[in-house]
Amino acid sequence: MILMMKQIEFINTYINNKLGRGNRDKVQQFMTITGASEKVALQTLKASDWHLDGAFDIFYSQPKSFTDTRHLEELYNRYKDPYADMVMADGISTLCNDLQVDPQDIVMLVVSWHMKAATMCEFSKQEFVGGLQSLGIDSLEKFRERIPFMRSELQDDQKFKEIYNFAFSWAKEKGQKSLALDTAIGMWQLLFEEKQWPLVDHWCQFLQARHNKAISRDTWSQLLEFARSVDPTLSNYDAEGAWPYLIDEFVEYLTENGIIQKGRMKEWL
Repeated sequence: MILMMKQIEFINTYINNKLGRGNRDKVQQFMTITGASEKVALQTLKASDWHLDGAFDIFYSQPKSFTDTRHLEELYNRYKDPYADMVMADGISTLCNDLQVDPQDIVMLVVSWHMKAATMCEFSKQEFVGGLQSLGIDSLEKFRERIPFMRSELQDDQKFKEIYNFAFSWAKEKGQKSLALDTAIGMWQLLFEEKQWPLVDHWCQFLQARHNKAISRDTWSQLLEFARSVDPTLSNYDAEGAWPYLIDEFVEYLTENGIIQKGRMKEWL
């Protein structure tokens, strides 16, 4: 007990006297999101050269041997559909209530990405149990503790891209190659609310007015590249670039309707 108290005292002294304010804040943020101790927070942040995203990756990529398979089975059975060996819409709704998360919250898309779910509003037993095990979750309490971390993953550009591309297959109807337009629009509004793109509403209006067809995988993936690389004022748009025809038509729509004028968005004038 005395040795443990000395260790705690040493850690507190180190944090207060040896770390700058920025790093002290990172320690506290890491502890808040992960529930880790100060000692683990310090070790993990030092291993990541004090990069929070890297520290989260290290922390959550550790072997999750501490998950209790019996508890995972109990969790699965709690949400499993009574007539099918999988978690369906009603079970997911119950899960969201237990997690105190709105079913429409984008973090549930991140949960589905971690579970490698093949279809929206469905988790097979392998997806559900395997996804939670990879996250080190075997109880509702641990699940709630992981929610802030999963939400923070949306701020990582590479992870956001992976989640964005995952969403196409996840949201489309089984057996279909394309994504229904209404579903695609809903997903874009959800995703680009998180990663702000000023043209998202114009894009959705354009599709409803001019396209009104299902969205191909190529258009889906290329739109993210367009949103990331082309300035909202189109000042660096290359008409000779290899964009899908639908994106080229969108640029014409913006200029024809006066939404973009002389390299500026009309709303900003």
